[in-house]
Amino acid sequence: MAERFSFSIRATDGAARTGTIAMRRGEIRTPAFMPVGTAATVKAMKPADVRAAGADIILGNTYHLMLRPGAERVAKLGGLHRFMGWDRPILTDSGGYQVMSLSELTKVSEEGVAFASHLDGSRYMLSPERSMEIQTLLGSDIVMAFDQLVKTTDTADAQQAAMERSTRWARRSRVAFDALGNEGALFGIQQGGLDEGWRRASADALIDIGFDGYAVGGLAVGEGQEAMFGCLDFAPGQLPADRPRYLMGVGKPDDIVGAVERGIDMFDCVLPTRSGRTGQAFTWSGPINIRNAKFAEDAAPIDADCACPVCATWSRAYLHHLVRSGEILGAMLMTEHNISFYQQLMAGLRDAIAESRLTAWADQFRARYRGGR
Repeated sequence: MAERFSFSIRATDGAARTGTIAMRRGEIRTPAFMPVGTAATVKAMKPADVRAAGADIILGNTYHLMLRPGAERVAKLGGLHRFMGWDRPILTDSGGYQVMSLSELTKVSEEGVAFASHLDGSRYMLSPERSMEIQTLLGSDIVMAFDQLVKTTDTADAQQAAMERSTRWARRSRVAFDALGNEGALFGIQQGGLDEGWRRASADALIDIGFDGYAVGGLAVGEGQEAMFGCLDFAPGQLPADRPRYLMGVGKPDDIVGAVERGIDMFDCVLPTRSGRTGQAFTWSGPINIRNAKFAEDAAPIDADCACPVCATWSRAYLHHLVRSGEILGAMLMTEHNISFYQQLMAGLRDAIAESRLTAWADQFRARYRGGR
């Protein structure tokens, strides 16, 4: 029987690491980017194409799936993997982020978060115990502890209180996860805003509880890249070196490169899929808006240095036409390119770390990405 969870580091280069997470549904090469499959689908892509692009793992969303179609229904239909046709690892978030970002009518208590559905206004209570139950019903491979997320711009008192409550909820998540006999892995989430002391307190408490991996939470919520990197200069090092470190909700390609340099192993973000649907393509020379008139007669691919099927087959002019016409194929091809680009980015980072040339690779990437051609 394949092992439940293990993490091995193949090579390091400065604070950066490359390695492998081994799980029963397959191996995850790190650093890894996880395409977001919010509602049991990576929008505008078939699962086989997501895999062909190079993704080893995708992310599902507890909040959205609990509301529609419902965790119990997914379990009745054989679990999330069978339901959506993806047979490799799935990480599910705990639901806390959407409770903060989507629901105006929320009430946070020690029990959990009471909120109104953004779909029909019906009331729900999401607690550490219910979050663990939902993620177990879905059949998640990597389950995230339930936490309270606040913005880095909130008051110091609010940030400290949320960090301390998240610690208590992490312990309850651990107990509930174990009681359910879940065969997957459980990750804790470090909180504490941009404060090094709070981050240290959060990390120490999570290590005391014990998790398979650890996430750096509460970033990429408007604080800007400089502040985020400032936090990442110390936060990953407060977490165990022998466990994966996951930066939640990040991000832009240059965000990812900088975070890898600071010791992060896992990422997720809606950016490549959402941007693809709105006409933005990521390239090695920076993002482009394919809707711009200058691409109407451009026979070149999105990126001549991209190895994806879209760049091998179609021109910027054709994609410009599709997107401007509102054709569904435009969203599909743009998304496929962006997901492929992100996976090529991760492969480049893994190779550079393994060959001890990350600094030069990252500097060259940034110069080209930010400067264009």
